[in-house]
Amino acid sequence: MRTPLVRMRDAVLEFLGDETKAGLLVIIIALLALIISNSPLSDAYSQLSHAHFGPSALGLNLSVHEWAADGLLTIFFFVVGLELKTEFVTGALRDMKEAALPMLAAAFGMLGPALVYAAFQAVTGSGAWSGWAVPTATDIAFAVAILSIFGKGMPPAARTFLLTLAVVDDLLAILVIAFFFSSGLNFIALFASFAFIGLFGLLTSEGMRRPWILIPIGVIAWACMLNSGVHATIAGVLLGLIVPATRTRKGQMTHEFAHTVGPWSAGLALPVFAFFAAGVSVLGAEGGLFGALGDPVTLGIALALPLGKFLGIWGSVWALTKWTKLRLAHGVDLPDVAAMALLAGIGFTVAMLIGGLAFTDELLIAHARLGVIIGTFASAILGAIALKMRISVHVRGDAAKRKKR
Repeated sequence: MRTPLVRMRDAVLEFLGDETKAGLLVIIIALLALIISNSPLSDAYSQLSHAHFGPSALGLNLSVHEWAADGLLTIFFFVVGLELKTEFVTGALRDMKEAALPMLAAAFGMLGPALVYAAFQAVTGSGAWSGWAVPTATDIAFAVAILSIFGKGMPPAARTFLLTLAVVDDLLAILVIAFFFSSGLNFIALFASFAFIGLFGLLTSEGMRRPWILIPIGVIAWACMLNSGVHATIAGVLLGLIVPATRTRKGQMTHEFAHTVGPWSAGLALPVFAFFAAGVSVLGAEGGLFGALGDPVTLGIALALPLGKFLGIWGSVWALTKWTKLRLAHGVDLPDVAAMALLAGIGFTVAMLIGGLAFTDELLIAHARLGVIIGTFASAILGAIALKMRISVHVRGDAAKRKKR
């Protein structure tokens, strides 16, 4: 007989295992942070966010918001690494013929927002070029949550297209973070991190599943990566990518680890990160709300997420299907891709992270994150409307087919 505590635990795990509910939880937390940071509690929120703790001798004396972005978010990136490995070995990315189109669309889907942002800065003459990478990332959890809520009735291949697109987008965003936002490399710490990641991979390849052995190794690899000058979340991705994904009699280790760690990512890492990343103080900041909304950084990111993703993804798919042999999966057409492209403009988690890395000025960081929030919600609303329109078309089409029979 299950105790009330066990039933409560199972209910929480079931809730966090639902992509839609977990995505909505993070949205609610982000909105709460935005409200608090622009209320009489803003000073207390700021003091909590900038409070430091951790051993200085180990290079781990970080502020609370740094622990959220560099520490807890590594759990999320570990799950991303596991999902990437699974997709490359046994999933949608295994067959290059099927994966080629969404993979190329993902690359153009990152180029589009970067160009839209850069064009906007050039037209306004702001000179804030360093924010080009902020609107390039797609948030898998949010995008899938919106698709699950508003996309019931879409062809199954549409979800596969969006997932493949978002997974490759995550991989490219990780490369952007690694190459463009790493500086002052400490090669000793970097090699030490690689050594512990290798040890983690060796143990898991031998079937090691004991958390009391694997977690300390992962934490040491993360700490070394943090001290190396490379963004610490890269350690999480590499640890996930090195876990074996082949199916055995005991199951698929990447799937097993993702199932175990996923609730911690959805229930702890993402909500805490969202709480400290989305707390953008615009009312009390220099220029206030109108100053933030008039900043080319804010407007450029807010515009680049929906428009840049749409132009990059839909435009590339249109061109590739017109002038190459690449074709969309059965049941998916260009208007469906348009809806998926708008959903890809939902760039909350990784875009927020890059927003904090792209600028050094606190005001610009706040404006960049406000732009991410505006662009994300605009993409979600436009994507939901586009999905509803496409579903009505598919329903009419299915009804017409049944009449012909």
